[in-house]
Amino acid sequence: MDYALVHALQIDGRASFRTIADALDVSEHTVARRYRKLRAHGVLRVAGWLDGRRFGRTSWSVRLVCTPDAAGQVAQAIARRDDTVWVRLLSGGTEIACGVQAGGEQDDDALLLKKLPRTPRIVGMSAHATLHMFAGWRSRVAVLTDEQAERIRPALPQRKEVSLSVRDHAMVRVLAQDGRAGYGELAAATGWSHTTVRRRLGELRSGDMLRFDVEISSRALGYHAEAWLWMKVEPSALASVGEAMAAHPEADVVAATTGPTNLMAGVTCRDTGDLYRYLTERVAPLHGVRELETAPVIRTVKRVGTFPP
Repeated sequence: MDYALVHALQIDGRASFRTIADALDVSEHTVARRYRKLRAHGVLRVAGWLDGRRFGRTSWSVRLVCTPDAAGQVAQAIARRDDTVWVRLLSGGTEIACGVQAGGEQDDDALLLKKLPRTPRIVGMSAHATLHMFAGWRSRVAVLTDEQAERIRPALPQRKEVSLSVRDHAMVRVLAQDGRAGYGELAAATGWSHTTVRRRLGELRSGDMLRFDVEISSRALGYHAEAWLWMKVEPSALASVGEAMAAHPEADVVAATTGPTNLMAGVTCRDTGDLYRYLTERVAPLHGVRELETAPVIRTVKRVGTFPP
């Protein structure tokens, strides 16, 4: 039941309990009770976030190397920033990897050079702009049938270009903390009517401008080995290697980037033995991979665009 609920919410984070219950052939009360229990215990949370790429913003992957006593505090400070999408502690707790979004050349400079914490305990930094996404943050839970998934998948309006207003940002701030916030709460935050809130949500969701992700620990799903990979791939093989890795069930995200390495991937495996087999049996044989650096994830500080309350 819990896995089916997680899968349903990954299809549509704002699907009503009745819609999920009908698809799963259980009572609405059962679905609501299980969701509230899982959320109250901090097992899962639905969070809404804007995909800045849809609004002309650039995605960056930033790596910071810190002294051992500073990494935790720096990671917490970075996670509280609105422009960081995810933050993870790596490599024994001395390295931080984070995803940030910036818009425009001046904003990029300010973000990368001025806004990061100024402390001598940060001893190294590199930044990699995302050039192409081969795979991005997909589900680890897939237990519903195609028919069940289709009954949950939302019917969204036709995609059209939109610009964000102050009220849009007010709504997104509420959704960032609770992606299932009611229309009344969203109307109070924006000053819009319930009807306007519902219509605007549909407009922003069309074309993946506003996304809803389920924040859930990989360990809760039985996965205990996460790692980030930075790879040097021959330019002529970059597309083929990226597409091949995107087809791997172990790969959560695969992206071509700028910098001394040109392919980045986040992978999740059952355990360290499974991770070893993945690297040696799935990644190593890929033609064109010249170098591979692996950094284990020690702790996820920020997962899907908001700092958990």
